[in-house]
Amino acid sequence: MSVVPPSFAVPDPNLIPVHDYPSQQATIPASRMFLIKKGLNAYREKIGGEHVETYDASQGDGGKSLPGVPGDILDRAHALQREHGTGYDSPHGSPRFWQAVAGHYWALDPSTGWGPENVAMVQGGRDGLIKAYQAMVRLGTGRVGDVLLTSAVPWISYNWGPYAVGMNVLRAPGDPADGWRITPEGVAESVAFCQRQGGRRIAGLVITSPDNPTGRTMSLDDQIALARVAFENNIPFVLFDWIYHWVTSGKPHNINDVLLAFSPEERKRLIFLDGLTKSLGASNIRSAHVLADKDVIKFIASQASHGVIPSYYAQAVAIAAYEMGYGKACAPIAGPTAESRVVLREFLSENGFEFVIGDGYYAFVNCTPWLEAGGFADTGALGTYLAEEHGIAVVPGVYFSAAGAQWIRFSYALPPERTRKAAERFLQGLNALL
Repeated sequence: MSVVPPSFAVPDPNLIPVHDYPSQQATIPASRMFLIKKGLNAYREKIGGEHVETYDASQGDGGKSLPGVPGDILDRAHALQREHGTGYDSPHGSPRFWQAVAGHYWALDPSTGWGPENVAMVQGGRDGLIKAYQAMVRLGTGRVGDVLLTSAVPWISYNWGPYAVGMNVLRAPGDPADGWRITPEGVAESVAFCQRQGGRRIAGLVITSPDNPTGRTMSLDDQIALARVAFENNIPFVLFDWIYHWVTSGKPHNINDVLLAFSPEERKRLIFLDGLTKSLGASNIRSAHVLADKDVIKFIASQASHGVIPSYYAQAVAIAAYEMGYGKACAPIAGPTAESRVVLREFLSENGFEFVIGDGYYAFVNCTPWLEAGGFADTGALGTYLAEEHGIAVVPGVYFSAAGAQWIRFSYALPPERTRKAAERFLQGLNALL
């Protein structure tokens, strides 16, 4: 019997070319979001014990500060898990989950041509985004080194998740007076900018509404118009990150309105992300889903079969919530948050702050006068001061990008009375600098 010689797993024409770009990449930093609360511990030690009153307006975790997933939904999910068993599922979810998403949750219009086969279960929003980025690269431009376009002040992980899979991140131009909203003109300017950078292309545009970190909200008409401009500028994919859209003072987004605004061919270039993390307070359940064209879903399924296969329990929680009616399921989170939004908007207005607040969990607040009074270079140092000296944790805007260096993100995913007290402590800490 002869020894088998070395052989590649794929034919020679399909081999990945040798390139040293990974050695030239910047080191991806760990998210500082998980370290912010340490300042509160320093405050407790300084003031005198763990029972000292502190306020955490940094987090976006309704499962920590609000009731989280109702017990009856968790009980139903457990029963579904027992019925289902513990064997492998499809790498992108189970048929009952796909049907719950397409039918109970989105009520997909048959005229869109989309249904359960356009759904992929993913293990939380970050997992879904990584899989979407990979699809943009493989099915879009077909190249590493191209670009994901975000707002000027994007969610922290938008800076680094795409970068990890070979995409550069470009922050679009934006006006702080408009919450750094991406505009049609900004998309066109970004495309031209990329072309001047050695012929790079934008592989995907991300539209987030309600936005993290600013809380800015865009109408569906504006989102549709932005996607149209992206397609007119030959951007292969537009990703709608709607993870906060149930946490709103109005109605959640209607996906059918977006799908039917585009031709069947254009729909192939639309990707949607949603899930339980924010609106159900299910941060630690890790349950989300991607809706996209069948080719994108097939790509995600094939990638997941060799990578992250979602758990059935995370699907079961979603199935239980969607089948009971999601408005009812998420009321313990959406209700108090909406009340807190009113409280915080009034407080910031009454006290003369410049701020952005739409829907979702967050307000973005300009702290320039207090930065100057305290001699702080940016809100990184201000955040440390507020936590350690006054027991109020917020997220420095500089963590998101340089454009947000004078701002902080204030989370109101709290009961309204708690939001008011946190805002008062925040103002107290700022005014101590004057």
